[in-house]
Amino acid sequence: MRLTLSLFLLLIIFWTVNSGHYTHSILILGLLSIVLVLLICQRMKLVDQESLPLHLLIRISAFYCWLTKEIILGGIYVLKRILQGDTSIDPKIINIPLDFKDDICKVIFANSITLTPGTITLKLDNESIQVHALTTELADALINGEMARRIKMLES
Repeated sequence: MRLTLSLFLLLIIFWTVNSGHYTHSILILGLLSIVLVLLICQRMKLVDQESLPLHLLIRISAFYCWLTKEIILGGIYVLKRILQGDTSIDPKIINIPLDFKDDICKVIFANSITLTPGTITLKLDNESIQVHALTTELADALINGEMARRIKMLES
């Protein structure tokens, strides 16, 4: 019920911001369309913790700031390696064990690895993630687990 109410409020805000028209008939039609969407979502069982991760909203902004910094630094790191030539690149494929309770945190971890220059997620399953890293340094940084530790804080 809490997630349905949250989705209702989010849809009202989204509809109001995008509509731009606030006459009585338009507001009633907007409300009816939102109720219809909610009924369809409930019937299809789409409203759950994974599809509406409200528990992540507050903590994820700090993670996104950190990830943005890592993407920029990773871009600079990869650019340096490219300019240094082939000898500075030592590709590695590593397996990292996963210790996340939520599936959404596993997906955030896999996507964050892929977003960071020099690393890409090759395979994700319940127990581990397979990653291709451009250098040993990048592989060691993933194994040391700073990114995993920050995502683990999202679960709490």
